[in-house]
Amino acid sequence: MSSNASDQLERQLLVDLKRGDHAAFQELYNMYKRSIVTSMLRLLKSPVLVEELVQELFLALWDNRENIDTDRSIRAYLFVIANNMAKNTLRKAYYDKKMRSMLQPFDEQVYVQIDDHIRKKENQALLQQILSYLPSRRREVYTLCKLEQLSYKEVAQRLGITENAVNDHVKKANAQIRDLIVDKEILWLVLFFCIQEGIFVK
Repeated sequence: MSSNASDQLERQLLVDLKRGDHAAFQELYNMYKRSIVTSMLRLLKSPVLVEELVQELFLALWDNRENIDTDRSIRAYLFVIANNMAKNTLRKAYYDKKMRSMLQPFDEQVYVQIDDHIRKKENQALLQQILSYLPSRRREVYTLCKLEQLSYKEVAQRLGITENAVNDHVKKANAQIRDLIVDKEILWLVLFFCIQEGIFVK
């Protein structure tokens, strides 16, 4: 189906939905549910929770059908609402341990975003809180390499250790930081600030 034909079909379905047509609602649900679920799972990682949120999303669509603007894309609207629902869920999880237990470990992309976020200059207090759990030498090496941007050779010369030792400290520090983020529940603190600042937008 061409883009123009798809747009026309969606618009007609919205017109019918606005009139209370259950068949039109079901067709829109079938058209967009799978892609919305996939999008929300990227962040929430909980199929059960995502399924509940998607049902809530489409129920809200039905309840507010009379206010639908048939000249605007319903797909874009649904994805914006779904994204906001996912972020609100993470905000709630920051305060609610029971909800946190429903969310599975996050994937590599989320950890990369978190790592980038905590290394920003304006978040040094948060990073120092995390680094305080590292052994002193490991913390020192990590700070010189990652925060002061010294080369492994420069760090090795300054501390009187080998470059291999520097590399080993950095690898272990990265692994320990990730473990600490989960074990100390710092992950939720960082996620909370990331969400507040709009780091997760898709």
